Amino acid sequence: MSLRAWLAPERRTDLIADPGERRAVVVEVVIVFAVTLGMSGLRSLLSLLDALLRPEPLAQQQVAINVPQATVGLIDLLRQLLSATQLFAWGALGLYLLWRAGVGLKAIGLDRARLGKDALGGVGLAALIGIPGLGLYFLARALGANLTVLPSTLGDTWWRPIVLTIAAAANAWAEEVLVVGYLITRLRQLGLHENKSLLTAAVLRGSYHLYQGFGGFLGNVAMGLVFGRVWQRTNRLWPLVIAHTLLDVVAFVGYALLRGKVSWLS
Repeated sequence: MSLRAWLAPERRTDLIADPGERRAVVVEVVIVFAVTLGMSGLRSLLSLLDALLRPEPLAQQQVAINVPQATVGLIDLLRQLLSATQLFAWGALGLYLLWRAGVGLKAIGLDRARLGKDALGGVGLAALIGIPGLGLYFLARALGANLTVLPSTLGDTWWRPIVLTIAAAANAWAEEVLVVGYLITRLRQLGLHENKSLLTAAVLRGSYHLYQGFGGFLGNVAMGLVFGRVWQRTNRLWPLVIAHTLLDVVAFVGYALLRGKVSWLS
């Protein structure tokens, strides 16, 4: 495959022509993201503005991703599981709306036809994104453009690694289904060029990571560009979900296990 074909994929033909249907799709997309990741992006922007207005620099501030949600262990466990369930439901909502519109699992690459290849592709994508992403994080911190990110502040309980693994899978499912499979499909149906759809999805992905700082935003935009283009070229969503899950499992569980034992971990 040529570089030109990779950078400028051909326009798809599954365009919605009826004006009424097009308006309905626009309204649907706005509603979906107003109650899911779009709202998360707005909250994340406010979090970043709040951090910038504090007297201490960004690099001296901390933000945690997975935090305790109750003082009683059992209640905390249940609330962690409910949070993950919500994320799985967000992804399911996107799939349901596509299915109602005639776009099935196979059409976006969530069928079981190539699970072996999808798994290998996911591992490769995780390696491609993981190491440069970690380097960008440390560079952004060194430049004072990022907060110190604590992947987990959960206590040392028997269920911590289980919950963190479930959270990783839930994050991956919600983000890849909604931001790639659902959003790019809907933008494609509205006639937006593939490159513009890709950029829109990537910026959205970056927006709900703004709470981490500018490095978190740029790193996730870059990840979105790579993941989105891979999906546009292969039409397989499972590798993205698998890669994202692996990245978050390493970050969440690895951090929880190594914090206090490795000097460069906060």
